[in-house]
Amino acid sequence: MELIELGKTGEHVPVVGLGTWNYTGGDAPLRRGVELGAFLIDTAEMYHTEEAVGRAVEGIRDQVFIATKVLGSTLRYDQVLTAADRSLGLLNIDCVDLYQVHWPNSDVPIAETMGAMERLVDEGKVRYVGVSNFSASEMREAQAVIKHPIVSNQVLYSLTEREIEGELLPYCQQNDVTIMAYTPLGEGALARPPRPDDDASLHLLRDVAEEAGKTMAQVALNWCIAHDNVMVIPKSDSVARTEENCAAAGWRLSPEQMSRLNEAFGG
Repeated sequence: MELIELGKTGEHVPVVGLGTWNYTGGDAPLRRGVELGAFLIDTAEMYHTEEAVGRAVEGIRDQVFIATKVLGSTLRYDQVLTAADRSLGLLNIDCVDLYQVHWPNSDVPIAETMGAMERLVDEGKVRYVGVSNFSASEMREAQAVIKHPIVSNQVLYSLTEREIEGELLPYCQQNDVTIMAYTPLGEGALARPPRPDDDASLHLLRDVAEEAGKTMAQVALNWCIAHDNVMVIPKSDSVARTEENCAAAGWRLSPEQMSRLNEAFGG
């Protein structure tokens, strides 16, 4: 498994992690992912999977980087502190490796939210602070009011969802912020064989996968992690699919293949 530096922390995380939105796979897929080097597991208060993650990492906590998130609707100072304690209890851990603000909330001053995040780091309950679904301008505002670096931004990114390439991705690359790409397989659309009436781009993805000797999912994930400062967190409920996703790392598409995919998917 390839590793990527988390921000400028000196901490390295896998380019392929494990997502848990709508996760129902139990312990086995997560533990197999960790065995294969995908040792970052991402969850969230909103997902209701923190308890499942806690069970899965029991006995291997020292091998796992755990990321979770506070709801965007509860970002008042005391609410953030309470949510963090609740997440720690559900995960059955003493410290969250990466605590993220799940969504920006214009009704709460960002300084209030970041003040709580800062306190959590200072108290040793959180190691690193991240955000999710923040624009470049929202990131600038958040970083201006917290002494600790914001090391990551978890956002929608895939071959079919490339809005971040306009401003956010360059900002994060220039400011040493790691992009954690969620839904990198387009909710499964980039992982299944195309039907005859599907868009030509999916047929091109299949062709590139056949050339590379990989699956469509592996090519779609590899395309994401070929970008600087980008890692992916696909979700899988099965051991087999987890193994497939992990095998998206350790190789690279050719420049020509990247170019064809970029053109086909509107880059």
